Amino acid sequence: MPWLQLKIETHRPHVPALEELLESLGAAAIVLQDAGNQPLLEPPPGATPLWDHLWLQGIFTVDSDAESLLEFLDQHYAKLIIQRQIELLEDKDWERAWMDHYHPMRFGHRLWVVPSWTPPPQPEAVNLLLDPGLAFGTGTHATTALCLEWLDSLDLRHKTVMDYGCGSGILAIAALLLGADTAYAVDNDPQALTATLDNAQRNQVDERLRVLAPAEIPVDFLATVDVVVANILARPLIALAPRLLACLRPGGAIALSGLIGSQCEEVQATYAPYVDFSAVAVRDEDWCRLNGTRNNRTLATHC
Repeated sequence: MPWLQLKIETHRPHVPALEELLESLGAAAIVLQDAGNQPLLEPPPGATPLWDHLWLQGIFTVDSDAESLLEFLDQHYAKLIIQRQIELLEDKDWERAWMDHYHPMRFGHRLWVVPSWTPPPQPEAVNLLLDPGLAFGTGTHATTALCLEWLDSLDLRHKTVMDYGCGSGILAIAALLLGADTAYAVDNDPQALTATLDNAQRNQVDERLRVLAPAEIPVDFLATVDVVVANILARPLIALAPRLLACLRPGGAIALSGLIGSQCEEVQATYAPYVDFSAVAVRDEDWCRLNGTRNNRTLATHC
């Protein structure tokens, strides 16, 4: 059947109140959409990214009273709304439309990320089975793609990998499928650790994966990890530098992402005394990845 879509243009502080309103009015679904062409950084674990200026879209059954909805908004919530409109949506299998939008993606030469309902395009390739879920990280974000491409470029045989801020576990699982012996997935969000374990089991690598909260990182990790990848945000990457560097052995490889171009210099400067960096990798114009090799300079700290 067709649906009614109520679109409300507003600012971020007003979203919770308007979401609650739409739910109380009987919205079957609520969607948030950018209204100002604002790029979003990949969020830290457990956080929900949100634009400053956005559209709030409520989906209602076609028999809803559109005029009454608009009148109620105008009378009681006009100060929170920049503009509002209502339109008829075509009849569509929305679940199927969502599934059709998420398709197999290739990263580098060997690695594919494949939704469970789709046959792998190259069965002989390295195929990571992953469906969109509550934890961040399906490969669709530019910074996740940059990290996956980097992992694909490495020889991970007999290596130990740490994925710090693992989200869905996509990077740790990719490392294991690409040949790593062991991967440690670290996150402060229990939901992310649960999602990582579920995805590892789906890909049959759970026996080689260990999930950890940051406080659970063993002291004996000091300078033992071969590869560190952290796809989070600039501020956390700077704050975490002593911990990530302490875990990484001399000669080990590190990749830092979740960055836009203007943030790279400060993050790189924080790590530069201990890491010999390669050229900055850029995707989709401004999303960046820093990667390099740990040198022999001593760091007076621990994991």
